[in-house]
Amino acid sequence: MLETPKITPVILSGGSGTRLWPMSRESYPKQLLPLSSELSLLQETASRINDPARFTAPMVICNSEHRFVVAEQLKQLSINPLAIVLEPVGRNTAPAAAIAALMLIKTDPNALVLLLPSDHKIADKKAFQKAASIAAQATADNYLVTFGVKPDRPETGYGYIHRGPPLKGHGGCFTVVEFVEKPDRSTAAQYLATGNYDWNSGMFLFSAKIFLEELERLEPEIVNACRASIDGAKTDLDFVRISEQAFSACPSKSIDYAVMEHTKHAAMIPVEIG
Repeated sequence: MLETPKITPVILSGGSGTRLWPMSRESYPKQLLPLSSELSLLQETASRINDPARFTAPMVICNSEHRFVVAEQLKQLSINPLAIVLEPVGRNTAPAAAIAALMLIKTDPNALVLLLPSDHKIADKKAFQKAASIAAQATADNYLVTFGVKPDRPETGYGYIHRGPPLKGHGGCFTVVEFVEKPDRSTAAQYLATGNYDWNSGMFLFSAKIFLEELERLEPEIVNACRASIDGAKTDLDFVRISEQAFSACPSKSIDYAVMEHTKHAAMIPVEIG
């Protein structure tokens, strides 16, 4: 097996604090709360990728109101982030991924991005890290890899990934037939019965270069707005403030809708990571 290149985790820590209100609030959304252990969900996410043999220091993308809490929670884990990037407005996951990729590619044209929500609970850290290593190998053939969670019930609250045949030369990886929206219960039961559908985890691993090439082909307005946002960025203490004017003009689209549903480079890894 080829040596796995270092992966840069990019943790998305946005959110408006509405889903678990009143426990979470706009100023303290759920990823900043210790809901399943003594650590916050953000800290659990950062701990999972705190492995210098596999990962670089993380980049965190959050909004300005949470910057000091995010910085303090990382400091408590003795994690010195690559950067804490402040989004002036929420624009969904595709622009956030573009900002990260554009920043990383400036210093490393071969940068690999592991895009992670900050609010996951994952019990099996080793299985998660192994899946990331397998995905990193697939990026050598320009695949944009998503992680599908094996479903154990006909859940209607998640999107699904229809898994295709195995990816030749990449054990553990599969082609993607399609991404499907949150189904009704009977459709979810049909998905479960086939055994070929996995929950869409919202985690992705890709080459920054290939992702930007695909995004530029499919959604050039997003790339242009994100480039302008970085060109107008300012450093504020330990934080990077991208241009509010430029970023506000960026279309708001998920990475699934903007890229993964339309690219020929999509691949997926089904995972059982608790």
